[in-house]
Amino acid sequence: MNAELLAVLVAAVLLSALARRFNLSSPLALVVAGLLVGLIPGVPAVALDPNLVLFVVLPPLLWSAGLESSYLNMRRNIRAIGLLAVGLPLATTFAVGFVAYRTVPDLTVAGALTLGAIVAPPDAVSATAIGRRLGLPRRMMTLLGGESLLNDATALTAYKVALAAAIGAASSWQHGLATFGLAVVGGVAVGGVLGKLIVNIRARLDDPLVESAIGLVAPFIIYLLAEEIHGSGVLAVVVAALFLGQRSTTAGYATRLQDDAVWRALQLVLESFAFLLIGLQLPKVISELHGISFSVLAISSVAVLATVIVVRIVWLFLFAYVPRIMFAHIREREPAPTPAQIFVIGWAGMRGVVSLAAAFAVPLTTLSGTPFSGRPHLVFLTFVVVIGTLLLHGLTLPLLIRKLGIRGDEAHTDVVRAAAAQTRAANAAGKRLDELVAEQKESGEPPDVYERAAEVLRRWNTRRGEAAWEQLGRPEGDIGEGPATVFRKLRLEMLAAEREVLIKERDDERIDDEVLRSLLHGLDLEEATLNRD
Repeated sequence: MNAELLAVLVAAVLLSALARRFNLSSPLALVVAGLLVGLIPGVPAVALDPNLVLFVVLPPLLWSAGLESSYLNMRRNIRAIGLLAVGLPLATTFAVGFVAYRTVPDLTVAGALTLGAIVAPPDAVSATAIGRRLGLPRRMMTLLGGESLLNDATALTAYKVALAAAIGAASSWQHGLATFGLAVVGGVAVGGVLGKLIVNIRARLDDPLVESAIGLVAPFIIYLLAEEIHGSGVLAVVVAALFLGQRSTTAGYATRLQDDAVWRALQLVLESFAFLLIGLQLPKVISELHGISFSVLAISSVAVLATVIVVRIVWLFLFAYVPRIMFAHIREREPAPTPAQIFVIGWAGMRGVVSLAAAFAVPLTTLSGTPFSGRPHLVFLTFVVVIGTLLLHGLTLPLLIRKLGIRGDEAHTDVVRAAAAQTRAANAAGKRLDELVAEQKESGEPPDVYERAAEVLRRWNTRRGEAAWEQLGRPEGDIGEGPATVFRKLRLEMLAAEREVLIKERDDERIDDEVLRSLLHGLDLEEATLNRD
C-alpha cells in the first residue's frame, strides 16, 4: 500500500506539472486522469485512508491557505463569510438530509444527516485557482477563501454529531449541540493559544531553517491537540494560521522567503495528490454497491446533487439581498453585489477530498454491532456529488466568468496605493539615510566613503519613490570595496525604515495584506541580495 501511495504521489506531481505547462486546471485534469486509470482492467485499487486525508493532507493545506489569507479583508466581510462558512453548511446538511432520507430507502434520519454534513463543505481550491487566474474581484476571492477556511470546521463538527447519533453514541440532540459548542470553543482556544506561542518561539530563534521547520510541524500538532480535547482541529489550525499570517511581518526576511517557497511547493504536492486520489476511488465505490437498483441510484444521485447545487445558489441570493433590504447599516457598510457575482460564487461550490474521506470514515457497523444501514449508498452519493460538482462547475466556471464579464478593478487601484505607500516609505528611508550620514559626520570620521555611498543611495531612493510600481532592483556599477560595505549597511537601515512604514500603512488600512506582502517580498529579496555570503 505504501508503494501504491508513493506511485500516486509521483504521478500526481507529474500530471500537475503537465497541466500547468498547458494552462489546464490541475484539479480537473487530475480527477479525470484518476477516473480513466480506475477504469483500466487489472490496475490495483488505491484505497483512500480517511486518517491520511484528515490528519496528514488537510492540516497543512488549511495552514497554507490561512497564512495567505488577509485577516483585514476577512474581518471586513465577516458577516458574509459567516453565512457562507457556518450557515450554508448547516442549511445544506439539513436539506440534503431531508432529500436523502426520502430517496434512499436504507438511510435512517441520522444517517441521512450524516450524508448531508459530508457533502456540505465545498473545496474552494479549484474555485480560487480559477478565480485568481481570471481576475475575479478581490471581495469575491475573499469570500471564497474565507469560506474554504472555515466551512470544513462547521461541516466536520456537524458530521461528528450526526454520525454519533447514527451509530448510537449520542443520547440526545442536546448532547449533540453540546458537542458542537465544545468543538468551536476548543478549536478557537487551541488555535489562539498555540498560534501566539509559535509566534513568540519563532521570534526568539533567529534561525530561518528552524523557524521554517517549526512552521511545517505546527499544523499537525495544533490539529491533533485540538482533536484530543474534542475541539475542532480544522478551526484550531485556521485560527493559528491567520494569527501567524497577520504577524508574519515580525519574522526575518529569510524566514518569510523560505516559508513562501516551502509552502507553495508543499501545497502543490498535497493538492495534486488529493485530486488524483479522488478519481482513483471509482472502482472501490462501485464494488461496494450490491442489491441496489439502478433506478434508486439514479434518482437519489440526481436529487442529492441537485439539492447541493440549488441550496447554495438560493442561500446566496437570499442572504445577499434580504438583510440589505431589512437593515440600513448593512447597506451602508457593505458594497452591493451584482446578481452575476452572486451566481458565480454560487456556482463555485465544488466538493473535494475531505467529503470523500469523511464518507469512507463512516464505520461499517453501529455500536450495537448491526451494519450501518445504507453505508454503500452513502459513499456512492458522496462520490457522485464530489465528481459531479468538480466536473460540472470546474468545466463551466471559467466560461461563466468570461460570459458574465466579471473582472476585478483592483489592479489599477493597487498600483496607485502601492505607489503612494512606497513613496512614503522611500521618504522615511531617505530621512533615515540623512540621519546616519549626519551621525557619521559628527563622529569626526573621514566622510568620503559615506558621502559617495549616500549619494548613490539618494539617487536610487528617488527613483524608487517616483516609480514605485516597477520592479525593485539594486543599481549596477562597481562602487569599490569600501563604499560597497558602507552601502550595504546604509541600505539595510533604509530597508528597515521602509518596512516599518509599509506595515503601518497596512495597520492603518490604507493598503491591505496582499499589497503589503507584495511590497515586503521585494524588500525581502533585496535584503537577501545584500546579505548573500
